[in-house]
Amino acid sequence: MADEKKDDAQELANMRRLESSSGRGSAGNEVTVRLERGPFPRTPDQSLWTAIRLATDQLSYNNYEDFLEIVMCADDPTSKQTTPGQADLLKLTGALRRARALPFPDVEPYRLLKVATEVFLMVHCGVLIDQRAPDSPLTPGVLNLDSQRVEEEIARYYRTLNKDEILQAWRDYREAVGHKREPIEPGDVVDYTIPYLAIIRRKLGDVPLRDKPVRHRDAGYDEAEWLELCYGIMKEKLTKPCLLELIWSYWHEEGMLVQSLNAISQRFQNVRGGPNNPLAQLEISPLRPLSNLLWGYIQDEQHRLTVRRRVYEYDHHYGLSLYGKAAPELSPADSRSKFLEAFHNLLQLCTAFFKQDDDKTVSADGFPVLNALKEVHLLLSEGAHNQYGDLPWTARIEMLMQEWLLARPEFREFLPTRIMVAYPEPWMDRVDAMKKLQGWTDVSVLHFRNLGVFGEQILLSVRFGAWSEVNNPAQGANWARYWRPEIQGYTHAYRAVTGVDITDTSETMARLRYVMPSVHLRNRLAGQAPALSAARPNTLPTSGSSALPAPVRNSEW
Repeated sequence: MADEKKDDAQELANMRRLESSSGRGSAGNEVTVRLERGPFPRTPDQSLWTAIRLATDQLSYNNYEDFLEIVMCADDPTSKQTTPGQADLLKLTGALRRARALPFPDVEPYRLLKVATEVFLMVHCGVLIDQRAPDSPLTPGVLNLDSQRVEEEIARYYRTLNKDEILQAWRDYREAVGHKREPIEPGDVVDYTIPYLAIIRRKLGDVPLRDKPVRHRDAGYDEAEWLELCYGIMKEKLTKPCLLELIWSYWHEEGMLVQSLNAISQRFQNVRGGPNNPLAQLEISPLRPLSNLLWGYIQDEQHRLTVRRRVYEYDHHYGLSLYGKAAPELSPADSRSKFLEAFHNLLQLCTAFFKQDDDKTVSADGFPVLNALKEVHLLLSEGAHNQYGDLPWTARIEMLMQEWLLARPEFREFLPTRIMVAYPEPWMDRVDAMKKLQGWTDVSVLHFRNLGVFGEQILLSVRFGAWSEVNNPAQGANWARYWRPEIQGYTHAYRAVTGVDITDTSETMARLRYVMPSVHLRNRLAGQAPALSAARPNTLPTSGSSALPAPVRNSEW
């Protein structure tokens, strides 16, 4: 018994000594316990998301402004140092400039702006799909990935990989179309596209693929090739899809981008804007380049999209509308009335998934996200008809030009902008200053811009994914993980703009989640009216007055 007591005492002393030494931070006695995520399964569509993010980043305003700096602001664009890619853009600009004409005198600077914007979009609206055989060497230019971009993709893929692995995954993701013989042999002419478009191609298997006409040096266009275009599928649109989404234009229009330049255009034509004429001091000297640019912009008004056409297409794509005096009462032939509910349900399910995924003791279920993705994909694909390709393209060209015009330094002389606010794009402070002058919504245009940018990326990944063929929950889980920054950015911006928290699962907020954004914006502007009335009694009546004007939320007076 004595020996046993002695052993027990010795063991207790040893335990106390270990605890004491561990508390002092002794490395030899510390035991670290932590939970680590297991490896996430690879899914084939991750490279598509890389391509979408790359394509949309290429279309950023800052890239657009850099290109226009060479085309519009250099005394001799050919003498300015340019990269090979910029040189190709300048060459394409010159060719397109000769083919585009406006029926008005003294609009050459504006015509150049319009042509340059179209060229910028032609070059950057998508990413290349390698059309070479699977056993040929990788083409680095298919996805323009620098080292910083690869590091960002590693964080989103949740695994270590290099540039060649991403390029190979993008090549493996594509599918051959219009090729009957298997396996593909050297010398075979094969066209490749993404799996979603390959499904559509199979539905139209009896329709031939047609390439664009080839210009012959002596005889011009071959008439036989022109005749072939009368019936068939345009191969260029199948193999080089343009990654644009109209929701970008919708949110920028709700942010009062179009209306801001429209107010300036009215004042430029000596039209009084409002009872106090907030733009009374806007006097642009004809010696400044902006004066002639605005002249060309106004002269070209009949060639731009009307608010009516845009509103009808917003409804066709997403079931969304604008609110204002110029917005028509819609009588649509086809509307995506269930889109907003399905999309916000997807975002809410993603929020629930993130909470599960952050808990390392739980294996998050990707099936709810996958099912919601299928629902949104179906609704988006139903709206991809008629004006789907051309109207988003034209709207983007027009709004990029409006951003560039508003960013001109001359406007600092007429609009009281806040210099110390770090807007990521230089046109934003002009729009916010205009909203304050006109008594429009006091929500910063930065939030509307984020809704457009993040919403475009999210919806492109849903639209162009082959979700109808997917039944693997890992793909839904990987999609949510990859787009987590954009999803959380969109939900935050939506709450800042509308006051509605998409992630809130309460019954009251659930009902508000499915109400059209323009209704929330109208209600918030009406609630803003009493404060504006107190500050400017001669501008706005009180909110209870029947004379309260309907807020103008679109691009025409």
